[in-house]
Amino acid sequence: MLLALPIFLAIASGFVIVGVYSERKLSAFMQDRLGPMETGKWGLLQLFADLLKLLQKEDIVPTAADRKLFLLAPLVIFASVFAGFAVLPLTPDFVASGAAVGVFYLMAIVSFDVVGILMAGWGSNNKYSLFGAMRSVAQIISYEIPLGLTILSVVMICQTLNLQELSFQQGIYSPDTNYLLGLKGLGVDVTGWGGIFTWNILRNPFLLIAYVIFFICTLAESNRAPFDLPEGESEIVGGFHTEYSGMRFALLYMAEYAMMLLVSMLGVVLFLGSWNTPLPNLGPLRLADWTSGEPGTIWGNVTGGFWLLAKVYLAVLAQMWVRWTFPRLRVDQLMFLCWKVLTPAGLLLLLISGIWRLLMV
Repeated sequence: MLLALPIFLAIASGFVIVGVYSERKLSAFMQDRLGPMETGKWGLLQLFADLLKLLQKEDIVPTAADRKLFLLAPLVIFASVFAGFAVLPLTPDFVASGAAVGVFYLMAIVSFDVVGILMAGWGSNNKYSLFGAMRSVAQIISYEIPLGLTILSVVMICQTLNLQELSFQQGIYSPDTNYLLGLKGLGVDVTGWGGIFTWNILRNPFLLIAYVIFFICTLAESNRAPFDLPEGESEIVGGFHTEYSGMRFALLYMAEYAMMLLVSMLGVVLFLGSWNTPLPNLGPLRLADWTSGEPGTIWGNVTGGFWLLAKVYLAVLAQMWVRWTFPRLRVDQLMFLCWKVLTPAGLLLLLISGIWRLLMV
């Protein structure tokens, strides 16, 4: 647990550096331009120049602002997001907290960033900041409903709230692969196959639909386009962080990218096999055996960390692709999608997962 804090802080910080540069280049590619090119070779030093600029900027507090709320809000937002990494497994042997209620803890602690966002908007004493904060609170709280339903569908199938135990169930080290796949009563023998065949999206095919809903909801939870109404610069300047400058603005910016990393990692653990290899054992080709080492070994931890982060970065790239592809939704479209499309679909998937679990026991 002592190692977890610096390791996850390094991963989150490194992701901000790689993620911001990657998003700038990806958006430039999609828009047929070059992106940052002047600072360093291929613009590689542009982010460091931006960080240096933010470090030198004055930490301005508006005269009419509630000083305590204004200064505390960025810390609350970042701390609530960063605390979520505590229960996420990074390798078969590395998880900061193997809490038996890891999923419940994660949903509870991440929701706390709503408080920080409201503090930032209200404490700024700026109408644009307050509008942005209220939009964000309404959006995040609303989309937590279908998000929670998709997570409950996985929990119902796996029968555990422990994210590390859920990870083991999706690999070749699962105690009973046939039972977990729901294929025991169908006479299909996939014992020892591992790979993608043991991922939750194939254990119950309806969980693939659940992952699509989960992915859409995480975009809204992260305030990412097309759900970036709280930061609609064409309407409310910059949303809840309009009045922030210097390192406090950098902290809010880092919290957004840390949230992207957190929800992508959660999606990988819940649906996409966690740190398990995607390559299966098929006949003499024992791909899963040599690309996924045994728990407790150095090779097992190296390969586990590699596969987890590779899947996470692919999910993040998908988030970036969506941002630069789809236009921003209106508020009424945002709420229609949540309450009249995703929530009923989530309830239906929860019912199907319960029936699937009962039939396949």
